Amino acid sequence: MLELPVLGDGRRQLEICNACRYCEGICSVFPALERRNIFDPGDMAYLANLCHDCRACFDACPYAPPHELAVDIPRLMSGIREQTYAHYAWPRALAARVDRSLPTALGFSTVVVGGIVGITLAANGVEGMFTASNAPGSFYEVIPWLAMLIPFSAITLLAVAIMVAAGLRFWRDTGRGSDLQFRDVLRASIDAALLRNLEGGGPGCTYPGERPNHRRRLWHALVFYGFVSAFISTTLAALYQDVFGILPPYDYLSLPVIFGSAGGVAMIIGSIGFLVGKWRSNRARVDPRLRTMDVAFLAALLLVNVTGMALLILRETAAMPLLLAVHLGYCAATFLTVPYSKFAHAIYRYLALVRNRLELARERRARPVQVSGPSNSSETRPGPTAGYTDTPEASITSSD
Repeated sequence: MLELPVLGDGRRQLEICNACRYCEGICSVFPALERRNIFDPGDMAYLANLCHDCRACFDACPYAPPHELAVDIPRLMSGIREQTYAHYAWPRALAARVDRSLPTALGFSTVVVGGIVGITLAANGVEGMFTASNAPGSFYEVIPWLAMLIPFSAITLLAVAIMVAAGLRFWRDTGRGSDLQFRDVLRASIDAALLRNLEGGGPGCTYPGERPNHRRRLWHALVFYGFVSAFISTTLAALYQDVFGILPPYDYLSLPVIFGSAGGVAMIIGSIGFLVGKWRSNRARVDPRLRTMDVAFLAALLLVNVTGMALLILRETAAMPLLLAVHLGYCAATFLTVPYSKFAHAIYRYLALVRNRLELARERRARPVQVSGPSNSSETRPGPTAGYTDTPEASITSSD
């Protein structure tokens, strides 16, 4: 079971929120909080990962610092999320000791990039590292296909296995789910795709800046859908090569390049927006360890995509071999650290959204309905309520 050093004070703050309920229309966290009378570590981990850090509750809270009750939900939730990442990643002893700061992340990336560049240089010689070529399969003349496929496949499969195992443990610790239905997963997926918990009750996040805005939601959408676009590009490239026998590099108007370029540009803009926003935001509202994780991950994402776009633009020049090695090095460093970086938040946050939909469905099924009898009398029985929306607050809409 998850052990939280902040359990005592966290329970105190959440009990104050449960008594006050002033923020219940801001996001899904507070209705989920109100379904509980006591808060164990699993409940707190669930609520913290359901929180999307819009910080609207802090600005609305009458008990926020400098009030003597010092209710600071954004900082509390960010600290619990950081502990969640360290607790569920495998091996736990390593995850708890990994320094996820920006200098460490950049140092590790430099070592990995330097190693791949050195191996590529040894294999191709100085002249081969600065030779222009745009012929089909020219990438594989620099780094053989199997030398790319086997290590990156192994790294990816290991990262996915670690995160899936972490997600299963998180799901087990945060409550039961034997009555989970496909519709709950579908609705949670829609919530994730539309980034609903970044609405801040409608006006948007108060981070960055003092007034609510939707800039952070836009940055998140650019990074998320940019990653999806890059994944589509990789899948299409595999089809081009393995099914149709067309070797890279591909034409600028080919589908792999179109999706890859769109994804790369989107992630670059989104990452820069996030970094600027974090620089300008109130640092007192976030756990400092989580903030360092955020910055390190965004910097890594930025380096992967900047080098990828540079490789695309300069692939017909003598800089291609070196750029290819550098780009693959940053990709390898990023994927090696994925289970221990901020990237892992995606699985916990998604599972929290699924559990939220499951709880809403249980609540709907348990609600009494009035059934008219033969003599126009009525009786109460459990069942769905007419006109019921998945989220009881008017400010949180549903697409159902």
